[in-house]
Amino acid sequence: MSQSSERRHSATETAPLLEGQIDSYQTLDTSAKIAGKDAKDLFADQPVEAQSSSQVSDAVNHDQSSVTSPDDDDTATKSTKYSTAHHLLNISPARFWVFFPVVLFLHMVAWFDSSLMGSLHPVITSHFHAANSASWLSTSFLLSCTAFQPFFGRISDTFGRRPVYLFATSVFFLTTLWCGCAQSIGSFIAARATAGLGAGGVTSLAMVMTSDMVRVQYRGIYQSYMNLAFGIAQSLGIACGGFLADQIGWRAAFGIQLPLILVALALIVITMPDRMGPELAKNAGWTFREAVASIDILGAFILVITVASLLLGLNLGGNVYPWSHPIVITALVVFAIALPIFLHVESRAKRPAMPLEFLHKTPRSNMIFSNFFSLLAINTIQFNAPLFFQAVKLQPPTDSGLQLLGSSVALLICSVGIGFLVTWTGELKRWLVVGGVALLISSIVPTFLNENTPTWVSVLGIAPVGMGHGTALPVSTVAILALSTQQEMAVATTTLGIFRTLGSVMGVSVSSWVLQNALWFYLRRDVTGPNAAKIIEVARKSIEAIPSLEPVARAQVVRAYEQSLRVTFISGTLFSLIALLLIIGIKLPKLHK
Repeated sequence: MSQSSERRHSATETAPLLEGQIDSYQTLDTSAKIAGKDAKDLFADQPVEAQSSSQVSDAVNHDQSSVTSPDDDDTATKSTKYSTAHHLLNISPARFWVFFPVVLFLHMVAWFDSSLMGSLHPVITSHFHAANSASWLSTSFLLSCTAFQPFFGRISDTFGRRPVYLFATSVFFLTTLWCGCAQSIGSFIAARATAGLGAGGVTSLAMVMTSDMVRVQYRGIYQSYMNLAFGIAQSLGIACGGFLADQIGWRAAFGIQLPLILVALALIVITMPDRMGPELAKNAGWTFREAVASIDILGAFILVITVASLLLGLNLGGNVYPWSHPIVITALVVFAIALPIFLHVESRAKRPAMPLEFLHKTPRSNMIFSNFFSLLAINTIQFNAPLFFQAVKLQPPTDSGLQLLGSSVALLICSVGIGFLVTWTGELKRWLVVGGVALLISSIVPTFLNENTPTWVSVLGIAPVGMGHGTALPVSTVAILALSTQQEMAVATTTLGIFRTLGSVMGVSVSSWVLQNALWFYLRRDVTGPNAAKIIEVARKSIEAIPSLEPVARAQVVRAYEQSLRVTFISGTLFSLIALLLIIGIKLPKLHK
């Protein structure tokens, strides 16, 4: 058979791979090794759309080059020998179960590091006598962790996952060492900013590489493992930060991470396949200069400026500085200028850092924006729920934190269990809607809470936010990656991550703005008497002072907070409703094994 006829024959055999398409996307799992019948069965009862030969080729290559190494070349033909081989793409189970735990472990260390600052920053700023710089410790990490993710996505597509993952891990190690050795607050802030660069690469590439190695039908299971690692890391970081600072000092809290990261780095060198991802430069035979030229460096740079300036303005405005502060205004002005420039550049880029079709082509655009509004709602509830227990129920901070334990438990259970449910049922749309409805309910219930509501009812009313968070968001991740070709995996992950971070930050900023304006209105309306102005000032500055107010004034202040929080929770309900409406009408395929 001639080479041309072989190509035609190959295209004919793999044509069924395209039968599961919706809205003109390529199919979810199209490894060149699997039979056409198996791929056809992946999406039952889905409409078929005509495709060009180039699109057929793209679909065939979706997972063909995802993970290859010399000792894994014939894994697919031998896959029936392994109990879990049918889950995997071009990697043996033995190698996968050595490498994947390393990825999970490093993923957990990175999230542990990010959550430490919640407990450590008071100790660190006190050590450097720089309490006014506390917000920058977290802000600097957040900015670099989020804004630079598109670089990791596109560069790993071009040069392969291995060198980029090793680079990100090395940066994470060196900057963690820097954090522990910093001799000034400026040096520490710079270290945290650079650590965010490494941690962002580690966490985003973990998800991308999992998609490289696991077939779409089974990704939910492995997403659950990652969710579990994330949940454990976040809980340990928040719980252990203060303990570590008290027992061994804040510098040692960073020092104990170093051997863990170093061991992980060594294991990555040993266990990670030599070739992962599209590796466009190697497969296309590009020189280094040609490979660099293929990357949308200008678009990625402008994206960094756009995201960083928006996050900076939203994170500082109304929380650290007033909205009229020059830093906040400058950041938001830079964002307003950079955004249209970014859209113009990306609309003309051959391989954009953030493909604009992700933002306007359903169903991916719907899920991305649904995640954005979901995080707006989630953070509106979670950020203000402790305030309800402290300012309305007059509970101490420790007790108010415990009242959110039900939401945290629901989040952990649902985020772990949902992956197995998706794999078992093959359903994506159903669980998206379940999560969206749970989130909507958890937004509505707090609007009815008041001073006389039993505490156990308040706790149960807020708990569903964890269910919505733990259900809708993980399923969205699986669905968006499933609807993306191999060449889009990395950029799809980073795009989703950016909008989730924006939603989280805006949830805090917007809800704070709503609350403060509503509180100012209700305090002036409800607080009366000769000392009204003084009482209003005290109530706005210190929640801890509310219980010590005389009974009449305390009742007036509590009522003002209750009504202000109701308005704030109503805004969260609006965000939840928008998130649900964005996904209620989309069509998603059912995954079949």
